[in-house]
Amino acid sequence: MGTAVAFEPAPLDRSAAFYIAGHRGLVGSALWRHLKYEGFTNLVGRTSEELDLKNRTDVFEFFAATKPRYVVLAAAKVGGIHANNTYPVDFLSDNLRIQVNVLDAARECGVERLLFLGSSCIYPKFAAQPIREESLLTGHLEPTNDAYAIAKIAGIMHVQAIRRQYSLPWISAMPTNLYGPGDNFSREGSHVLPALIRRLDEAAEAKAGSVTNWGSGSPRREFLHVDDMASACLHLLEHYDGAAQVNVGTGSDVTIKELASIVAGAVGYDGQIAWDTTKPDGTPQKLLDVSKLASAGWSARIGLAEGVKSTVEWYRANIEHIRA
Repeated sequence: MGTAVAFEPAPLDRSAAFYIAGHRGLVGSALWRHLKYEGFTNLVGRTSEELDLKNRTDVFEFFAATKPRYVVLAAAKVGGIHANNTYPVDFLSDNLRIQVNVLDAARECGVERLLFLGSSCIYPKFAAQPIREESLLTGHLEPTNDAYAIAKIAGIMHVQAIRRQYSLPWISAMPTNLYGPGDNFSREGSHVLPALIRRLDEAAEAKAGSVTNWGSGSPRREFLHVDDMASACLHLLEHYDGAAQVNVGTGSDVTIKELASIVAGAVGYDGQIAWDTTKPDGTPQKLLDVSKLASAGWSARIGLAEGVKSTVEWYRANIEHIRA
């Protein structure tokens, strides 16, 4: 067992090696931008082609060579309802291997501060709203993404085990639905907001009379701009230490129908928006209780309408290069 050492969160050393696992992804790329803005000068990143995080030997060799002092584990196999429901083995196996390899290698090389990022889907399908951190493992998961959720729950448990056995001040954060520059806009693998942006933007361009979306449109969802998420990550590393995961969100939600209207306004689509109720809705509501985060001194700054508008602008500017 590790020897208990009193730890007080403090500003991170801007010159120390800081590894962002998944630095090309939605969260990782936003975090990279934010850390550069905040004066970090030794950021470390590897693409999946340069380093396969599922390969344990390669991961350990990478950590031994780079010796990062800080790590944010933002790498994961992610997708929307359709992808999670269709490929549960991939989401379970790939994410477990990524997490175990990175966390074990980070511990072996003595990483001082590590932040593990999960997802709000770790909570029970019918958890009381808004969802508090204490709701973890108190009920059944949403079946359409339970494999991904179990992998992320395992990551939280791994971090807590590291804290108990080795007394390292590692932490976990659970973001709500994220969106923004660098999102996945593919037809098969995207989450609801980028999927709506792509579908409604294409409909606006084609002057389509109607667009049909999955489900009833009645589920309520909370959305956080990824630049706010990046800000929250650094804030937690510098101000929070605790075994419990920290919810990261805005504390407010909208229905999917309301979201579709916001997106339609942002892309300039004025046709009919229909709903295919034979398709699954997923969890009826996912609103996070963010009081723990607020008590740590952080709150979201980017409003949904403002964030959607800027994301549409980014999508249109990068449509030739985005993940299709």
